[in-house]
Amino acid sequence: MKNAKIVLGVSASIAAYKAVELVRLLVKEGVEVRVVMSANAGQFVAPLTFEALSGHPVYHTQFDSQNSAEMEHIRIAENADLLVVAPATASMLGKMAHGLADDALSSLHLAFKGPVLIAPAMNEGMWGHAAVKENIAVLKSRGVEFVDPESGELACGVIGPGRLADIPVILNKIKSYFNQRDDLNGIRFLITAGPTHEAIDPVRYLSNPSSGKMGYAVAEQVKARGGEVVLISGPTYLKPPPGVDFKPCKSADEMNGLVQEYLENCDVLVMSAAVGDFAAENLEKEKIKKQGDEGLVLKLVATKDILLEVAKRNSGKLVVGFAAESQNLVESALEKLKIKNLDLIVANDISAPGIGFQSDSNQVTIIDREENMENLPLKPKREIADLLLDRILSRLKRP
Repeated sequence: MKNAKIVLGVSASIAAYKAVELVRLLVKEGVEVRVVMSANAGQFVAPLTFEALSGHPVYHTQFDSQNSAEMEHIRIAENADLLVVAPATASMLGKMAHGLADDALSSLHLAFKGPVLIAPAMNEGMWGHAAVKENIAVLKSRGVEFVDPESGELACGVIGPGRLADIPVILNKIKSYFNQRDDLNGIRFLITAGPTHEAIDPVRYLSNPSSGKMGYAVAEQVKARGGEVVLISGPTYLKPPPGVDFKPCKSADEMNGLVQEYLENCDVLVMSAAVGDFAAENLEKEKIKKQGDEGLVLKLVATKDILLEVAKRNSGKLVVGFAAESQNLVESALEKLKIKNLDLIVANDISAPGIGFQSDSNQVTIIDREENMENLPLKPKREIADLLLDRILSRLKRP
């Protein structure tokens, strides 16, 4: 973790005193720590304590500090690798889940675009309350990770779950994040994402509802773990992850051309794009006019199958395909795995509500070349991406 930049958010819990030890240990590891406190956290530990240990001013008030005009929460958020909130109260979890920003910590959270780790601490009744559970579920669906509280004697005298996890446990969770970051160092990924647009006339096209979120999540996690990425993307509203070599395209033919161009210089191809299977045989040069109540007949032709084109080259690359199916999920995925000579295939049921196209979460089955199957539960796409990368790395390490 040496030279890592971590923001530690401290909210108003009696467990705030334990965050002092966490700052000390992080600094000992060579981490640059910036502490941000909620409005009432100073009632438990003075900001000066954290300032003395971290060596940096503590951001704890939005409007009364000398640097308010410099938008401290924006500056701090822009330069951090990880936001850790420990302890996180029930109130702070609610603010984070619902996008509230009425103090220094909640405002910084909204401005922060990187990974977030939360260690809650609260009364047993609060921890078990339905509202708290719902807020945690919302945050997890966005990819936020948690270090669950432990059971024991609480400040209120009750024995039960809600006590802040031991500081060494939180520290190890932070270490595991940074240790994972470099395990793909030196590995080159070629990733496709999003839909394709197959033009019919100058204003119309054939496409599908793919958002590109899965492919972008894979690209983002490859970069986070030290890998190199060329991201070929059809039209989406997503912003390319920082540090990737971004190659936009529209049609299946354009995407195929880019894949063939960059395939030689990659180690792994992850074909997560939802490539259109058909295109209009003839592209009209002018907009097709509606003629009364008359219908329109389009003749469609098959687009090139990019994975089959890759298989023909026998490039020796590790190739991962995706199968979005509405029926016979496993059977269709196995057939695609064999025909296209894939190392891994990720299959998901697009007919199931709440997963697949447009959603932030997914529920998939990963099948390898040996037909071993792994059914993953519903998880944020960023977590699915990390699990997929773990499987890819395992295959790359095979003798």
